[in-house]
Amino acid sequence: MSARRMWKLYEPYHGVTYFAPEARAATDALGCRGGWMGYFGLRAAPLGPVSPEIIAAIFYNFKLERVARSIPTAWTIATPEQFLEARLAGVDAGLRAILGDDVLSDDMIEASQLAQRAALATPIGGRPLAAANVALPWPDPPHLVLWHATTILRESRGDGHVSALVAAGLDPVETLVAFAADRDTADQEGWEHWRGWNLDDWAAAQRRLRERGLLDKENRITADGSRARHDVETRTDDAAELPWQVLGNAGTERLAVLMTGFLRRIVAAGVGVIKPHPMALDLAAIAEE
Repeated sequence: MSARRMWKLYEPYHGVTYFAPEARAATDALGCRGGWMGYFGLRAAPLGPVSPEIIAAIFYNFKLERVARSIPTAWTIATPEQFLEARLAGVDAGLRAILGDDVLSDDMIEASQLAQRAALATPIGGRPLAAANVALPWPDPPHLVLWHATTILRESRGDGHVSALVAAGLDPVETLVAFAADRDTADQEGWEHWRGWNLDDWAAAQRRLRERGLLDKENRITADGSRARHDVETRTDDAAELPWQVLGNAGTERLAVLMTGFLRRIVAAGVGVIKPHPMALDLAAIAEE
């Protein structure tokens, strides 16, 4: 399925938004206190000065208290418009540092045109974060056109993923517990760091999933749990397929080749290689595919 494959290829390019040192420098310059304030400010800025409750609802798997440490304080430090300016400046500087003169290459121009076509076909109905990014003006430089396209694509996919999780009856912390069990990892500490859930939250979610037959008494994923997880991922992929149908097989394959080249440069620069990565992407392995 094109949607899953392409997500793995464009996600790291979009990830420069949060993980490049130049992006962190841009939010530090605004006056943000720590990386999380910068992250929530940068990602939520297209929505306007929204409350922590709205961000927690849309981002879905963050604990409200984690968001509330940064929002609404971030909006008193800088306006959403200033965050958007910092976001674009940080991405621009980060991509130029990674790709150098290739930001003006023929491959970049071609990739930006293909990705823009896909992004313009991206569904936004029921997808608030995608719609907020669609409403923003397109930047001019090709490497930023490509970035904006990947941002629309990944937020549309993410919004669709949330819909699939809600339909499956998995609340935010249950989502992470089921994901960790399905991946055969008990990495509670990693998810607590990333999303703010504590040991009691995690244990309570495990108990609820055991009661529903999705985990066994050892908190391992059951057959029913695996089916539920698979169904969520399938629904997510299906809901994200339209842009690639519009782009067509030839266009999608060409963009995949071009994005793989950029991904290798991102991996070599060490940007977005996080352990544990919040999307569980093995970037080095993907770059070698």
